[in-house]
Amino acid sequence: MKLTLQVWRQQNSQDKGRFEAYQVSDVSEDMSFLEMFDVLNERLINEGKEPIAFDHDCREGICGMCSMYINGRAHGPWEETTTCQLHMRAYNDGDTIVVEPWRAAAFPVIKDLTVDRSAFDRIMQAGGYISVNTGNAVDANAIPIDKHDADMAFAAAACIGCGACVAACKNSSAMLFTSAKVSQLALLPQGGPERKERALDMVAQMDKEGFGSCTNTGACEAECPKGISLANIARLNREFIAAGFGTED
Repeated sequence: MKLTLQVWRQQNSQDKGRFEAYQVSDVSEDMSFLEMFDVLNERLINEGKEPIAFDHDCREGICGMCSMYINGRAHGPWEETTTCQLHMRAYNDGDTIVVEPWRAAAFPVIKDLTVDRSAFDRIMQAGGYISVNTGNAVDANAIPIDKHDADMAFAAAACIGCGACVAACKNSSAMLFTSAKVSQLALLPQGGPERKERALDMVAQMDKEGFGSCTNTGACEAECPKGISLANIARLNREFIAAGFGTED
């Protein structure tokens, strides 16, 4: 395939940035989207030009690093798929593909397609953990947990923190991410002792980072590569209100 790429180039957060066009040829439909970028970058380096900066790590849909906004969608056209797992068979010969970084005040551009997502780390540091000393590990079945609750906690824990929810939201809200991290602990007995503080502290940090408010349009769930449910946002709201009033739900 021959493709035209319109790629966002930006030296740093202070640079205005602009789109640059690149022609790529001999693109195999079996290439991943990132492999196609690897080929382009190798060519740019051989031509003495600066390669395009983009995030990647595991390339297996696990780490959440491959944050690209492709033709107006976070991670591209395939549902519940990360950019690294998107393959070029999703496109046709002669297509033009527009690639941008996440657009959010809380995710400043570091360079080109790479953004600073450390705001998510600070939200986690505010309360996304269990600090109670529980001693040595016990048998998995030592604490009976309802199967439905266990399944919901596992589904929430599937969040990889990629930031697609923020990128897709018209308000750049981080509610889906924060609610998933709160839910996975709130649904389990181990998360009970710090339940109130967790909800209050993580929401406070989320607001401090400059993320927008949630209006429940559902774009976050639609674009999430792991299919994290909006039900987690409702759970976070209940956790937050209950913690504010000092009551249990």
